[in-house]
Amino acid sequence: MARVKRGTIAQKRRKHLLRHTKGFMWTRKSKYRRAKEAMLKAWTYAFRDRRTKKRKFRQLWETNLGAALRTQGISYSRFINLLKKQNVELDRKILATFANTKPALFKTIVEKVRGLKSEKS
Repeated sequence: MARVKRGTIAQKRRKHLLRHTKGFMWTRKSKYRRAKEAMLKAWTYAFRDRRTKKRKFRQLWETNLGAALRTQGISYSRFINLLKKQNVELDRKILATFANTKPALFKTIVEKVRGLKSEKS
């Protein structure tokens, strides 16, 4: 049986991993073993933080909305409650964007939600 030489395959695998660790500090970018450990950790943190990012952005939208709504004289929780009761399907991301970039539009939305509340009461 012929001998199988796999040196080039191993080199290719190492080179591939070292390409991914470009920009890492110290020996984590140049030594295979350290680079492999660093990449495993990096992938773990990346997986975790993709989920954390969603939470953080939702918190940010809620904070921005709360601040914008306070200037309109209504609390965040009351506003969200009114939106849900009236089946308005604008999410927090869109509302926070309107509050920051188009304050006039945001004000009309708040007034409409408030106006419908007073009509039903």
